[in-house]
Amino acid sequence: MDAQHCKMNGDPFQESMYIEESSNKNGVISLIFSLKEEVGALAKVLRTFEEKGINLTHIESRPSRLNKDEYEFFINLEGKNVPALDKIIKSLRNDIGATVHELSRTKKKDTVPWFPRSIQELDRFANQILSYGAELDADHPGFKDPVYRARRKEFADIAYNYRHGQPIPRVTYTEEERKTWGTVFRELKSLYPTHACYEHNHVFPLLEKYCGYREDNIPQLEDISKFLQTCTGFRLRPVAGLLSSRDFLAGLAFRVFHSTQYIRHASKPMYTPEPDICHELLGHVPLFADPSFAQFSQEIGLASLGAPDDFIEKLATVYWFTVEFGLCKEGDSLKAYGAGLLSSFGELQYCLSSKPEIQPLVLEKTAVQKYPVTEFQPIYYVAESFKDAKEKLSQQFQSGGGGWSCQVISILRSSEQGCDINEWSFFLSFVRSWMVLMLPFFLLSPRFPQGCFYVF
Repeated sequence: MDAQHCKMNGDPFQESMYIEESSNKNGVISLIFSLKEEVGALAKVLRTFEEKGINLTHIESRPSRLNKDEYEFFINLEGKNVPALDKIIKSLRNDIGATVHELSRTKKKDTVPWFPRSIQELDRFANQILSYGAELDADHPGFKDPVYRARRKEFADIAYNYRHGQPIPRVTYTEEERKTWGTVFRELKSLYPTHACYEHNHVFPLLEKYCGYREDNIPQLEDISKFLQTCTGFRLRPVAGLLSSRDFLAGLAFRVFHSTQYIRHASKPMYTPEPDICHELLGHVPLFADPSFAQFSQEIGLASLGAPDDFIEKLATVYWFTVEFGLCKEGDSLKAYGAGLLSSFGELQYCLSSKPEIQPLVLEKTAVQKYPVTEFQPIYYVAESFKDAKEKLSQQFQSGGGGWSCQVISILRSSEQGCDINEWSFFLSFVRSWMVLMLPFFLLSPRFPQGCFYVF
């Protein structure tokens, strides 16, 4: 979608929309600034920081999506000399002519964390990943494989250059990558009839028919994204690595799932230390085509918008024990619906054995449960149904856990007029206390169909 559709009061980027009052535990400040493409432009900026004694810890660049003759730069700074930083920002704007947007500063009391107000604004944090696609840990199976690392860099570049509204670039997977996919696909598919929930097994044949799900073929994200949009309005977006919990959940609020395109290392086809395309397409995608599950996932995302950090942590934990590692009842049996289970041959068998502890889904307890990341889960939570999980989530909102998600409806209705950040903060503090009680009405009202959350 072009920049004209993103305008607010005639200005494609209101500066207040970039302010992210996030907690800044490491004293790092983030800025985005744009410069005209000319010799020595960046050198002038870097010299300004050097003269003021401010260290840059990270810098990225990309062509501006608004002005073809400009480049945008994302930088992280040490936040030790804040007064000097204010002078630098003023100098960049007045003396150098740069457009500067401050993304983060030390959090102020009672301020509302920045959150996206339209689906286009997901572009602003999609590349703020916690780990870059080619930067692997020393214990990663592909750490010592230069070919694999270079390949991961290719996938990361695709995600880095992607913008909302563009078709997702198609990937030509290598024979080795298709072989790895085939091994995982074949083994998992043999377990789905007996271990996966009904909704997963209902959608899977449709993915085989319409999206190229086959043992000898790795499906393309663009084809799957179009399929999901026709089913529930969910869409995929390529991502280079792991996002923060806040950013990832914010995508779900707009029915956007950030998906990797790379695949695990061929030396260990049944193991991956991170989400890969096998996990995304075999674990997550089938359930996003189910209306009830899609609604549940979106409600978790909606609850995250503007939420304080401690509530984000609880939401992320709920997400972990439901969307990633959830079990549900089907008659007298238990079935898996969590993507982490449906994409793991070993854990899919383990979770339905007598070895782990099984508990009913009680969000007050689930939200604070500690969990391991690198081994099978010692405990799983069972939902009566997706409807039951949604109702419990709404009850948790109303009990004061956070989740002022119905503010999103007002966001979408007023986004064309724009909103002053101070007025918006006051509005959020107001709706926190009572407006969420109207959430069921908004979700069920024919005036606000599912599409109102994701179509702009």
